[in-house]
Amino acid sequence: MRMLLKARHLVFFALLFTIAAAIPVASSAQVAVGVSIRVAPPAIPVYEQPPCPTEGFLWTPGYWAYGPAGYYWVPGVWVAPPRVGLLWTPGYWGFVGGLYGWHAGYWGPHVGFYGGINYGFGYGGVGFVGGEWRGGVFAYNTAVLHVGGGFHNVYENRTVINNTTINRVSFNGEGGVRAEPSAEERGYMHEQHIGRTQDQISHQGAARVDRSNYVSVNHGTPAHPEGMGVNARQDRQQNRINQGVHSGQLTRGETSHIEHNETAIHNEVHNDRAANGGRLTPQEHRQVEHQQNKESRQIYNDKHNAKTAAHPHPQQEKKPEHH
Repeated sequence: MRMLLKARHLVFFALLFTIAAAIPVASSAQVAVGVSIRVAPPAIPVYEQPPCPTEGFLWTPGYWAYGPAGYYWVPGVWVAPPRVGLLWTPGYWGFVGGLYGWHAGYWGPHVGFYGGINYGFGYGGVGFVGGEWRGGVFAYNTAVLHVGGGFHNVYENRTVINNTTINRVSFNGEGGVRAEPSAEERGYMHEQHIGRTQDQISHQGAARVDRSNYVSVNHGTPAHPEGMGVNARQDRQQNRINQGVHSGQLTRGETSHIEHNETAIHNEVHNDRAANGGRLTPQEHRQVEHQQNKESRQIYNDKHNAKTAAHPHPQQEKKPEHH
């Protein structure tokens, strides 16, 4: 009897090993993770893309996430990729077996399968036409993406844009988008992938605590789907600070001063919302916008002055001596 049980155990573990070996490690980003629920996510809202804050950032489109209080909208955001040459494959909801499961997005050398969902801004359901890496520098297709002034690596190619009717359905499967990965996309599943960056994780965290993003409040129509709300504005400015630190444009002193101001604004917003049932009054919103505009100008000035991390105290030009 013991020998029979031992043999069965060996067969069982061998079967598990065979199944595990058959699953590509790189395709883990295409496996539904997190929650599986019975309620479909709302349609993707129509919104305008905010301008890219700095060259080298890539657009990651907005999506519906799910938390204890239900679905909430995570606005699209410009972020720095983990390293040069990587592209973002958005996550998507898939409907299988009566449940909706989330397939996490990831960074990789190619844009893989994202459920055929039309997120817009170059993510039309297949691939990405918003730009490309050229010799270590990202070039933006301005026919699709909204970039700020002074960008050098831009081009315009409208021939790659899919002009068919825009489908705002946010999930793949019965009742949604019926799409399967192509052979090429299946090949991309075997590439090495990197998960969300810390900036992306923080961005979703900021969206999660903003009650106006929840379907229970907005009924599927977020007040600021483009990410122009207070939390998203703070998140974008934090990205600008991080980029300034990474590039050396911001000194330690400048960063400390800016971060102090950002914390003060964040605390003010938190206290105002706590006093008003989770919302800001119109007057409070205008006050915060004024403070954030002032802070935005400060970030710009500090990033474009003569001070850098390598030279935090640039010497003034030596005045000629008078004889």
